[in-house]
Amino acid sequence: MNEAGARTRASAAITVHKYEPATYDEPAEAPVLARIHVEESFSGDISGDGVVEFLQAARADGSASFVGIERVTGTVAGREGTFLLQDAGTVEGNVVSGEWFVIPGSGTGGLAGLRGEGGFRANLGEDAQVHLDYWFE
Repeated sequence: MNEAGARTRASAAITVHKYEPATYDEPAEAPVLARIHVEESFSGDISGDGVVEFLQAARADGSASFVGIERVTGTVAGREGTFLLQDAGTVEGNVVSGEWFVIPGSGTGGLAGLRGEGGFRANLGEDAQVHLDYWFE
């Protein structure tokens, strides 16, 4: 099957339930480094719960860059299981945005073989609108 032709777009909203930042390096003249633990839920074409650890570099002007890995437990296209997303994004003004992809080989249960890539965008303090263009190997 043609991989590109087999892709389906899943759209969802993310609601954050827990946001726990912890600074681990705070030099006077450089960006502050922090770990951020987040617990959230997905609703829409992706439904379930996510837990993620972010590493973030925050600049003095409030902008930031971050990376993270998230385990999602739930359903995609009616198939139940878990998978990992690898995230990279930015905070600019009050907009959080970025891209993510399914870590190959991370799907379990009905989501074994899940692959995909997509992204997310949100105004700070609001639900994130996300998408994932996915396929199964």
